[in-house]
Amino acid sequence: MTTAPPTTDLSADEARRIVLRAQGFLGTPDRRAGVRGVLRHLGAVQLDTISVLARSHELIPYARLGAVGRKNVEAAYWTTTPPGVSPDRPHAFEYWSHAACILPIEEWPHFAFRRRAYRSRPHWNHQLPDGTYDQVIKQLRTEGPLTATELGGAKKTSEWWDWSGTKVAVERALMYGEVVCVERRGWKRVYDLAERAVPADLLHDELDDTECMRRLVRLAGQALGVGTRADIADYHRLKGEQVDAVIADSGLVPVTVEGWGKPAWADPAALETAPRGRHRTTLLSPFDSLIWERARTERIFGFTHRLEAYVPKPKRVHGYFAMPVLAGGRLVSRVDPAREGSTLVARQVTLDGPKAVPAAAQALVEAASWVDCTDIRVERVDSPDLREPLVKALADL
Repeated sequence: MTTAPPTTDLSADEARRIVLRAQGFLGTPDRRAGVRGVLRHLGAVQLDTISVLARSHELIPYARLGAVGRKNVEAAYWTTTPPGVSPDRPHAFEYWSHAACILPIEEWPHFAFRRRAYRSRPHWNHQLPDGTYDQVIKQLRTEGPLTATELGGAKKTSEWWDWSGTKVAVERALMYGEVVCVERRGWKRVYDLAERAVPADLLHDELDDTECMRRLVRLAGQALGVGTRADIADYHRLKGEQVDAVIADSGLVPVTVEGWGKPAWADPAALETAPRGRHRTTLLSPFDSLIWERARTERIFGFTHRLEAYVPKPKRVHGYFAMPVLAGGRLVSRVDPAREGSTLVARQVTLDGPKAVPAAAQALVEAASWVDCTDIRVERVDSPDLREPLVKALADL
């Protein structure tokens, strides 16, 4: 890979602020564009089964926009153009990107490379009974959008991994692009035929792999603001060599960042003006694209974070679903939250010194209001001497 020499040197602080603005945490958010604007700005919103305060795909716009209604979040992702407005177009689809993600519908053509890759690779270990795939397609064509349960059952037993033939078939069809997930209903995927759900002008696999990669690398660079090769590849889970093949033609520009020790690329638009404006103070989902890559989070914020939901309880350090607190463009604390009726419980709070207390209190109060909790209870604070100041700060808000 050969690239032009860097033309811009960024300090670590300049890079951090560029990242914050690119991710929607610095400056005034475009509230008119709302949740859909956040989705298109980020290019991918990760989904996850864990729900503590709310599910991660709800937490992502909340962190940027504030207390947007949770029902409005779901509607923004999945509702098509209002009746009477032509054409009738969905706004999003679910597919494999960084992980299972909600993606803007306009990006359907740019995942053609992944659909082709799935079609060409050997089938999974799940066995697919003869005729099941065709039967699922036929049923969707006849009956319209359906969940796996409505198609005939998602599981053979109660084990989460023990999929039925129907579930294997419809998930395979999803990966191939013959079927699309058009919404989540009670956390279940709702499947429909891509030919019916995806707008006709987008329903094609005409773009070659190079064009797909170029677009996704460009989108990743824009969403990150500035990133290393590994950062950019990780955003949509591309391979490093795929990034290498297109980055020179992606529109991103090479830069050097103080202390990073590796080549980096930036969105040229992010370099045109210095990032300024109001910082958000908020709790962050561990699956937020600002922090979903641990090495990048540590490099930019000096903050080591690990999701411990899948760590045995005795080995957890910060809690089941510890949510970093962002304030003033820094990660200043962690809160492991829970809900008990109308009470938001801060099971464990880790504060980066006394100065972090007001920010943690503000983030907790706003989050409690958003999820309709009227009380906040603080349980454990890792620095016991900061427990009373935190309780007092909460009472004063």
